[in-house]
Amino acid sequence: MLAIILLGGAAAVAAWLDPAPPPIAGNARASDGDSFRLGDERVRLLGIDAPEYAQTCDDHNGWQWPCGRTARDRMAQLLKSGKVDCRPEDHDQYGRLLAVCTVGGKDIAATMVAEGLAISSGRYWGEEQSARSASKGIWAGGFDTPRHWRDDHPRPSSLFGWLGSLWS
Repeated sequence: MLAIILLGGAAAVAAWLDPAPPPIAGNARASDGDSFRLGDERVRLLGIDAPEYAQTCDDHNGWQWPCGRTARDRMAQLLKSGKVDCRPEDHDQYGRLLAVCTVGGKDIAATMVAEGLAISSGRYWGEEQSARSASKGIWAGGFDTPRHWRDDHPRPSSLFGWLGSLWS
């Protein structure tokens, strides 16, 4: 019991010492279906994973369509509809802000999942179930999850190794 209390206290102190980044807002530019740039910040939406830009999916007839490009284009359309407001919670391993973001009061990630252009990774199960039931977007046919697609299509290593990652 004492160990649990001590661990809980340590977690509370760590959270107090390392608070979430402050909210950010402004005009944004889409990178792909689940991330974008907001000023100088790179932002990744929490709770979703969208197809990669080069990824294709199958429709209900088995024909391939550019689901990754479609997801990015829809993200761009959403971002252009108004000022983006983000509540960052953390940073990922690439230095991007992990955030819940809205445009005009509408949750961007919820919209992407509800339209079948992203899968839920923890926050948007209801939207995903609705999109699945209605065979929207990626749920109309077959697709690899974005995680599996990335694993099967690794990015080529930079010519300069770690220097290339510093540059980006």
